[in-house]
Amino acid sequence: MDATRTAPNDWFEGPLGSRVLHEEAALAPLALDNVFGFELLQVGTWGPARHLLDGARTQHTTLVAPELAPGVTLCAPLDTLPFGSDSIDGIFLPHTLELVEDPYAVLREAERILTAEGCLMICGFNPFSGWGARRAFGGLFGRPAFPPRTRRMLSERRLRDWVALLGFDVDGVYGYLSPLPLKGRAHAAEFQARAPWSSGAYLLKARKRVSTMTLVLPRRRVRQRVLVGAAEPTTKVGP
Repeated sequence: MDATRTAPNDWFEGPLGSRVLHEEAALAPLALDNVFGFELLQVGTWGPARHLLDGARTQHTTLVAPELAPGVTLCAPLDTLPFGSDSIDGIFLPHTLELVEDPYAVLREAERILTAEGCLMICGFNPFSGWGARRAFGGLFGRPAFPPRTRRMLSERRLRDWVALLGFDVDGVYGYLSPLPLKGRAHAAEFQARAPWSSGAYLLKARKRVSTMTLVLPRRRVRQRVLVGAAEPTTKVGP
């Protein structure tokens, strides 16, 4: 089965999956609070259909996924979205980059369609936390991917490098989830910027840099002054 499909509902209904959804649903409105305009895209499905878009303040929201599923507005390849360049005000990638084969291609496409000052929000699990360790060690013993359907985990530092190369400025990073994937009652999310190792997951928020035109003036040709020495007077001696 393709890794871009929605993760199984049974994991989201379990103690770990429900904790992830609980904290992300509480965090999303804070991340979306200053995202305005006409269109906000959620690119890729994660958990229940549209629970991360409830706090959107744009006029319209669209959920794009490669396959039809509950809540999906538009089916399209995530690296070839059917939107014009510089046309979208905000894009939410909820663990999408962890589910696709080529995450950088999805980021490039997001950069293409975002307007100048458009907002990009990315949720990801911290590979250096207990969540990352469980995924790594589970793979050694042939266990299913953890969380289900994930292909990889990307560090916050790597994402910072990628978005900087694509012309984004990072506004901030919100750490959430406890560092260890322990079962139990979900606690209230703590929304603060953290170092990558201090949380189980993070939400990176960045804005597309405004391209400024630099006026290039024609180079002024500088005349080189040639100093010609005056002829020295000579005394002509007659015959």
